[in-house]
Amino acid sequence: MTERVVVIGAVAAGSKAACRFKRLRQDAEVILVDADTYISYGGCGIPYYVSGDVTDEKELRSTSFHMVRDEAFFKNDKGVEAMTGTRALSIDRQNKTVRVRKSDGRETDLSYDKLMLATGTRAKNLPISGMDLENVYSVGSLHQAMAIKELVTGGQVEKAVIIGAGFIGLEMAESLADMWEIETSVVEYCSQIMPGFVSRNLSQMAQRRMEENGVTFYLNESVEAIEGTDGRVSAVKTGSRTLEADLVISAVGIAPNGELAKEAGLEVAPGGFIVVNDRMQTSDPDIYAGGDCVQVTNLITGKPGFYPLGSIANRQGRVIGTNMAGGDACFKGAVGSFVVKLFDGALAGAGLTPERACSEGFDAVGIQVSQFDRAHFYPEKEIIFLELVVDRKTRRVLGIQGFGGESSGMYARINAVAAILQYQPTVEDVSNLELAYSPPFASAMDIVNAVGNAAENYLEGRYKPVDAEAFAECWNNRDCGKYFFLDCRAEADAKPFEEKYPDIWKSIPHDQLQARINEVPKDKTLVLVCNTGVRSFEAQINLASCGITDTLNTATGVAGMKECGIRF
Repeated sequence: MTERVVVIGAVAAGSKAACRFKRLRQDAEVILVDADTYISYGGCGIPYYVSGDVTDEKELRSTSFHMVRDEAFFKNDKGVEAMTGTRALSIDRQNKTVRVRKSDGRETDLSYDKLMLATGTRAKNLPISGMDLENVYSVGSLHQAMAIKELVTGGQVEKAVIIGAGFIGLEMAESLADMWEIETSVVEYCSQIMPGFVSRNLSQMAQRRMEENGVTFYLNESVEAIEGTDGRVSAVKTGSRTLEADLVISAVGIAPNGELAKEAGLEVAPGGFIVVNDRMQTSDPDIYAGGDCVQVTNLITGKPGFYPLGSIANRQGRVIGTNMAGGDACFKGAVGSFVVKLFDGALAGAGLTPERACSEGFDAVGIQVSQFDRAHFYPEKEIIFLELVVDRKTRRVLGIQGFGGESSGMYARINAVAAILQYQPTVEDVSNLELAYSPPFASAMDIVNAVGNAAENYLEGRYKPVDAEAFAECWNNRDCGKYFFLDCRAEADAKPFEEKYPDIWKSIPHDQLQARINEVPKDKTLVLVCNTGVRSFEAQINLASCGITDTLNTATGVAGMKECGIRF
């Protein structure tokens, strides 16, 4: 009798698993079930479809060789039967059947030998009035994306409000403000954008980049209601203001669709995530699960995590397809790598932030550096910023984050460290990490190596940094008599500050410091300044050799402070 595999959910993980299984088992039958009529599409590309970068929704549903992934494609090209518009209602594990309801209302049972659940997620809704008004969306499907694009291309949106400053919120803010020049506001409950994913300094850099491109942020504000006129949205009311809106996008998070698994008696974790082992099997060995609906092990903490990314879903799908065909593949977990495009900027990271690491019991600190993305002598270059999260006690690297230009290769730097995070690397491993080098692409000592070196210097007591938040505190209290700012740049760069703040700012280029050491005040905390933090670190070392140790080096330098929006 022909073996049958049934896959519920046909976007990323499910489609991948079905096709992988069929390649390995041409003799078997594969049925792909999905409640939607659009299947196997690139959901992560939705913001770029709305923006106009992707001109046709079919591009999100097509292969690289321009074949639309519809029912006919799966049948003719993959040998997989795709049942679209068909909802899975229940699972009978004892009889190994799935009851489904087709679009015409008819119900039927599908028998299976192996079953996969790829039920994905649903958008969380705020418990407020107005969520059901016209032109309020969550961008949870391609259908909603198409509706939004129809509105903006039809000139029906002048003002948009986005609730939530995570991945989806920021990407949608860019898509509306950039191409369509819509007045776009983002309301975020937390005190920074991308909360939980990057440190405050990097979030400030990303926020400033978006503000320069016309996006307005309201942080530390919660939405109390969405207001409408004649059934259509007209405004968003927060605890502090009312924002006019023709379009509202709710991007306050997603939750897994674990109900089908739970009702079938499978093990489901708090929050609704389906529990799987490293072979992606559920508590029933004949039922697999993958994609955004499953719990994933964090390879740094060893604890359960949630990583709703198409990249992870596709890798899990391949593992599941292999194992359903009799193989022995494993998906051990993830470190949470991400990158998000913000106009001409790129914000990326992997692993733990300093705050998250401390909450997990590590004695963690984030060390920040700035450097050109290419060789300093190469004509086309820009300054980028990295932060390495390390454990003080063990020197273990726990995470990395960065911000730079869209074309700076930021994602490649993050990927290099992300690839080794699961192996518990030390700062020395990052310092000595071998990376491809050529002046048009990187420096001989890449910024990845530089941030490892900076972390090593910090742990050994040579480097005493002050980040943007702490620098701002020093600067705001500059008249208290405690701080003195020593500028280690060339005189031409430093003189304007020395003339403007003669009592607290002095220009001594780093190569003149030894000869002019007597000009350095010894009764103040010295805040050392240069453009990126390199020359000021040299000054910190020189001062320490002269017995002057009450110093703070401005991490990422003037460039970093300006990128964070600090003016002085």
